[in-house]
Amino acid sequence: MRTTLRIRRAAVVFTAIGALALTGCGDDGDGGGKKTDEGGSTTGKGSTPSVALPKLDGEKLSVAAVWTGAEQANFVKVLKEFEKRTGAEVTFVPAQDPIVNFLGTKIAGGQPPDVAMIPQVGAVQQAVAKKWAKPVGDEAKAQLSKNYAQVWQGLGAVDGTQYGVYYKAANKSLIWYNTKAFENAGASEPKTWKDFLATAETVSASGVTPVSVGGADGWTLTDWFENVYLSQAGPEKYDQLAQHKIKWTDPSVKDALTTLAQLFGKPSLIAGGADGALQTEFPASVTQTFTGGDQPKAAMVYEGDFVGVNIAQTKAKIGTDAKVFPFPAVGAEAPVVTGGDAAVALKDGKGAQALLTWLASADAAKIAAEQGGFISPNKSLDPSAYPNDVQRTMAKALIAAGDSVRFDMSDQAPQSFGGTPGKGEWKTLQDFLKNPKDIAGTQAEMESDAAKAYKS
Repeated sequence: MRTTLRIRRAAVVFTAIGALALTGCGDDGDGGGKKTDEGGSTTGKGSTPSVALPKLDGEKLSVAAVWTGAEQANFVKVLKEFEKRTGAEVTFVPAQDPIVNFLGTKIAGGQPPDVAMIPQVGAVQQAVAKKWAKPVGDEAKAQLSKNYAQVWQGLGAVDGTQYGVYYKAANKSLIWYNTKAFENAGASEPKTWKDFLATAETVSASGVTPVSVGGADGWTLTDWFENVYLSQAGPEKYDQLAQHKIKWTDPSVKDALTTLAQLFGKPSLIAGGADGALQTEFPASVTQTFTGGDQPKAAMVYEGDFVGVNIAQTKAKIGTDAKVFPFPAVGAEAPVVTGGDAAVALKDGKGAQALLTWLASADAAKIAAEQGGFISPNKSLDPSAYPNDVQRTMAKALIAAGDSVRFDMSDQAPQSFGGTPGKGEWKTLQDFLKNPKDIAGTQAEMESDAAKAYKS
């Protein structure tokens, strides 16, 4: 069912993200349609579109994705422009995790969406294995060839055939912090895990709980583990574990869990303690960090660049009230983990293929980038499209990493292990958050679940 990803032996880029200890926000003054430092370009108002789309007057299309709230609203804006350019009518279909199960129900009922936005590499491969996915057409492939590094093309391919268009990427090695809470505590941005724990204690001593954890969503916990593991065990071990070529009972996993327990094992450092964290969903883990004035429920929250979408739901301003630093180095280097969402056609037809072509274009990426809380792997997108220096720098770092990024480990796994609420890695790490002393039991449970999933 699974294929070997071509990025396995690529070196992890650490230096590209080193510049992410960011400060101010605001436009750098570049206008739309200018040529970028990286050599790409996109269109501004009144400029010639960078992509040709067919006329689809009267055609009805549907797109399924798990996005909600502001993330969904921003994507709908991209779809609206597609409607204007083609004459098609596009309906957004809210999906649930795990999306493969959701799509299976739709397909069994004879009502598959034309296109699905799939957030896991393993899930894309499942869709191909089940013969749901349709190969990408020539026009979309041309956009991919022009606009994407080979690694992003490879992530959407199975056995040499292109099925996915990676519309959205994520830098998942960031810690966001409340600047006022840091200033009041006299804390500074840490660069190592040891310094991170010391900073947490400093913030705690000031009367603010240091770390917010969205433990009700198991995927956030896999991201915590992956960053610690990548930095501590290194890229070679990371690749081996991602492919289940080493077991979860390996000593390197024990080391990473032991390190993570240094945080999870101190309830005073986590907002609400373990019980509170396990009842806190990801959006709330962000908003509670940037509300409450001088007394927020937490001073820091870990997650990717997409945290910006949730900060936008508060009064905090990115770059002034909310800043970001790279996930601290546990080993010799800081980790760089990325993720992404791929558009996959589930129906044959001109409309679905046109939508894939659109989502692979710099024009579509520009609309999404302007909304904030979004990073595109599209190297032809002018960085000036991003609304502030924080996002602009994160996006430039991702593009600069080129073929050397490391993709989220749980998203590479079979969905039953790495992408299902209440099961597999998600559930076991939630149990670990509740009882971080049981490292051996956590390893044994992970290996049992992984062994079953990778054989399926």
